[in-house]
Amino acid sequence: MTLFKITAILTLAATLAGCNTMDRLADVGNAPRLTAIEDPTTVAGYVPVRMPMPEAIADTYQPNSLYRMSAKGFFKDERAHRIGDILTVIVTIDDNAQIDNATQRARSSSNSAGLGGILGSAVTNLSAGAIDPAGAIDITSGMKDTGNGSVNRSETLQTSVAAVVTQVLPNGNLVIEGRQEVRVNFEVRDLIVAGIVRPSDIQANNTIPSSKIAEARIAYGGRGQITDVQQPRYGQQVMDAILPF
Repeated sequence: MTLFKITAILTLAATLAGCNTMDRLADVGNAPRLTAIEDPTTVAGYVPVRMPMPEAIADTYQPNSLYRMSAKGFFKDERAHRIGDILTVIVTIDDNAQIDNATQRARSSSNSAGLGGILGSAVTNLSAGAIDPAGAIDITSGMKDTGNGSVNRSETLQTSVAAVVTQVLPNGNLVIEGRQEVRVNFEVRDLIVAGIVRPSDIQANNTIPSSKIAEARIAYGGRGQITDVQQPRYGQQVMDAILPF
């Protein structure tokens, strides 16, 4: 079964590598192509977000009044609140983590026993005096364990991206998704932001900080000649996946 899996992986890798090689050869001398603008909900694999929701409350009106009891304001709010509306996400990531752990453990024990009387005489006679019955049994054991670990990480990202409201949940929260592509010479930088926001967290200028996004998914990367050189070859990736050592 293991041999079959390895063969299948190698075959699949060779097929994908062949397709990737042909695509790369076709793009020689050309800048990386930008992704077409499309509706995120029509992309294959898109799954609507489902979250626990409270019971719906029907709108009520006071007699001779145009004001809804569930309305958040009397005047029109220009902030995003419907499917298709656009808001700006201010992405700010400034994380620092330093962890240093050290563990050291040691234990040793020693036990000895002697034989006397008839047993001692028997040991002396059988070994022709080579074994001293006073220390016929000697047991020594020891154990030592030492471990060290450290983590030193620093991440900083500050940018902004416009996102589109793709879904309005029953409790009024908004599902947003935004993607930005910037091509400089032969390198494309991608920024993807997605998650769930509360309308009340959207500021008056129709912006929201990334720290207020629930289930946030933020991806910042690139593709092109520089990124391609930084990636290990497909053969090395396959070997890293299947080699047990």
